[in-house]
Amino acid sequence: TITSRVTVCSCPFETVIAADTTVEIDGAILEKPEDDADAIRMLRLLSGRTHRAHTGVTVADGSGAHTISVTTSVTFVRLTEEAIDWYVATGEATDKAGAYGIQGAASAFVERVDGSTTNVIGLPLAETLELLATVTASRPHG
Repeated sequence: TITSRVTVCSCPFETVIAADTTVEIDGAILEKPEDDADAIRMLRLLSGRTHRAHTGVTVADGSGAHTISVTTSVTFVRLTEEAIDWYVATGEATDKAGAYGIQGAASAFVERVDGSTTNVIGLPLAETLELLATVTASRPHG
């Protein structure tokens, strides 16, 4: 888990934000593809279906680590083999969970987003800012 990978800061006023996103469909986790063939497999699996992007966000400071999880549902249009091959050839799929980046060319594959688009990109901004505000508000002043 992301919480186990974050070391609490030794200085009470230093803050670290860490996040990790994964894609899940039918209970299977789609991490970054191992190669182009794996990216093609993932995109075929996502084609015409709804999947979920899950991001764990941890804010750590001298008082401890505070973690949230955000889930967004994403529905893809039905993808042709040509569209999949084209996208994989762009190179965007290689370092993205689920083999796609919604902020890039794969945005053309998205029919619907239910939830935070920034979560799918990799950092749910509104939720992260809320968590950060909560953590910093609990610090002693003075």
